[in-house]
Amino acid sequence: MTDAVVFDLDGVLIDSEPVWEQVRRAYVAETGGRWLPDSQQRLMGMSTAEWARYLSVDLGVGRAPEVVATEVIDRMARRYEQELPLLPGAVEAVRRLADRWPLGLASSSPARLIASVLEETGLAHRFAVTMSTEEVPRGKPAPDVYLAVAGKLGVAPGTCVAIEDSSNGLRAAHAAGMRVVAVPHAAYPPQPDAIALADRVVNGLDELTVEALGGPGRRTR
Repeated sequence: MTDAVVFDLDGVLIDSEPVWEQVRRAYVAETGGRWLPDSQQRLMGMSTAEWARYLSVDLGVGRAPEVVATEVIDRMARRYEQELPLLPGAVEAVRRLADRWPLGLASSSPARLIASVLEETGLAHRFAVTMSTEEVPRGKPAPDVYLAVAGKLGVAPGTCVAIEDSSNGLRAAHAAGMRVVAVPHAAYPPQPDAIALADRVVNGLDELTVEALGGPGRRTR
């Protein structure tokens, strides 16, 4: 039984992971830091406070985390103003599922960018609840944001289907007790242990149908 569907944003509705990587890589280089081979994978799912501290401390950016967060988010906002990297079928998938269930959004993006994306796509009114990991104690892979969204929707986590792409996102939704549908990103594929947590794996957003999400489903590839 499905009572609600909870979407991730980055990598599910917008192809923003490459943009985040480009912006943060450039920022780290410009500020005297050092990007590490596993930095992008580690950053995916972190809350704003977590990734800002990671850049500031672990990657050697010589600025306070609060400054890092503001400056990077400003750069991301400018990139979105130039071009919003909407994924194929994103708007249609949201509209299709919103006609059947209440929708939540559980994103690691800052609230400012979430609002910008939903306004630009005209999807803001389709989501009953939107939350950033800025609003909970821990970012993904902790389940905090998914549990908070379910609570605000007034449904049990176990009756929610979460739509995720990243390793930490899949882990977070699964830890919250939700059924998980994975939409892997070709350039940033989830790690094998994370994808194994998914109840269903789809190749694109056009496969997110009411019929596919209406019950526990069987795992498909």
